[in-house]
Amino acid sequence: AQAILACGKFGEGSRAAQSRHPPVAAMAYQYYDAHFKEGHKVKTVKDVEAEKFIAAFAQHLKRQGRFEIPKWADVVKTSKAKELPPLNPDWLYVRTASMVRKIYIRGGSGVGAFRKVYGGQQRRGTCTNVFCKSSGKIARYVLQQLEEMGLVEQAEDGGRVITKEGQRELDTVAVQAAEVEEQEDE
Repeated sequence: AQAILACGKFGEGSRAAQSRHPPVAAMAYQYYDAHFKEGHKVKTVKDVEAEKFIAAFAQHLKRQGRFEIPKWADVVKTSKAKELPPLNPDWLYVRTASMVRKIYIRGGSGVGAFRKVYGGQQRRGTCTNVFCKSSGKIARYVLQQLEEMGLVEQAEDGGRVITKEGQRELDTVAVQAAEVEEQEDE
């Protein structure tokens, strides 16, 4: 009977059998990704995991000091669906790094697109949850700061696109983030 439960003939099997045998698909992805990462040289932002790049670029922005943090940053909510402001004191650097990465990967995004991307479900008590866009002021401010820094520029057909200097800076940070990741793995 234990063998039947372990192989999953009767539904999903027991919890004990699932904990002993991890899902095969997750293992396959892990080895597949590791196979192609061997000997791979990181050159662009797309070669680095999003989480690692965003953390590295947020630290880069903070160290540089060119990005101005407004006085309203510690009290503002990121959406009307939120109850409190972000707990991370460096949340604006993280949001900026995330936004500049999105512009790098898919240019032409504007304030309205970022409001939709960073929006979420608004809980309305007993009523059903409804999608709610995030704050436009934050997205607009971040894009204006990135323009002042020379990382992005306005596109002719609307939205923002990455500049050559911005692409160079982002790729440099991506290579540095990948080097730090490799050192941690060793």
